[in-house]
Amino acid sequence: MAEIRVEHLAKRFGDFVAVRDSSFTVRDGEFFCLLGPSGCGKTTTMRMIAGLELPSAGRILLGGEDVTMRRAAERDIAFVFQLFALYPHMNVRANIAFPLRAQGVARAEIAQRVAEAARVLRIDHLLDLPVAGLSSGDRQRVALGRAIVRRPKAFMMDEPLGALDAEFRHTMCGELRALHDRLHATTVYVTHDQSEAMAMADTIAVMNHGVIEQLAPPQEIYDRPASMYVAEFIGSPSMNFLPCVRDAAGRLLVGGAALDLPPAPTDRGELILGVRPEHVRLGAAEGPVPRARVYGVEYLGTTQIVALTLPDGTPIKARTPASLAAHVGDAFGLHLAADRLTLFAGSDGRALRWGTGLG
Repeated sequence: MAEIRVEHLAKRFGDFVAVRDSSFTVRDGEFFCLLGPSGCGKTTTMRMIAGLELPSAGRILLGGEDVTMRRAAERDIAFVFQLFALYPHMNVRANIAFPLRAQGVARAEIAQRVAEAARVLRIDHLLDLPVAGLSSGDRQRVALGRAIVRRPKAFMMDEPLGALDAEFRHTMCGELRALHDRLHATTVYVTHDQSEAMAMADTIAVMNHGVIEQLAPPQEIYDRPASMYVAEFIGSPSMNFLPCVRDAAGRLLVGGAALDLPPAPTDRGELILGVRPEHVRLGAAEGPVPRARVYGVEYLGTTQIVALTLPDGTPIKARTPASLAAHVGDAFGLHLAADRLTLFAGSDGRALRWGTGLG
């Protein structure tokens, strides 16, 4: 396997800019995820790394070698797509062996490497079966087998679980990560599904309109989002955004009430306070705390999502124990975890501060 380094990568299609000045490094053996909605540039970025698209600007280095203008066949990268792209007239063994036969690998070595890949993927009992009769999960394993049998420098995976149902996707997330760890692989994984990225990645690049908004480990992206876009994209439900101002003493005012936070210097311009639903506690609507009224409750078993509105109409959601009695029309006081807040600039949505005091 090998390190991948991307330097100031850009891609234009006529007047449309798909990727803008992206720079990042995928460490040797790292599971790196490109995350974002359709059209954000994540697949285009992967295709340029793989050699399926040539960049308009920038450099791509694989294992220290500049491969920016090399063809895909010269980069020693294996690709796994959302659609399995298997050969229906071949059985499992022949599908996995196909890239090795195309390379002229000796028959004995092909047999050994196919058996090894099948054992790693736990499909050795399927080797002589036709692929047409396999489940979607087993067909995806065959597609993975065809990739890993080559022993490439890096794996590119473009929405490989997108065709699976939700329950099986969750299972395959665990299997893919375990496979990555067994192979000590360098993996670049593209997805629009935040749960896949959070479950598997060592590092996540959150993309928006061709720009990497934040590049960090999953926990940092969740706890310290770099922008309102990242905070909203990550988390279910996403982060609450509450318009706020500072009074003369430097206290944050939300819904007309001052939060129990240490004073901090006044910031210019509009401010937005971000708080995740699990960091909102509902209490008595008494004292100097923001008040909100319930307009919906979503029961989830051990927890529930309580949807409320502040007096000015701003919505806010709280994740609470299911035992808390909350009904439509009830009024609550909002207690926000001071050490888990994020302050954003209303002008551009960038994070200004995190944590206690926001100072």
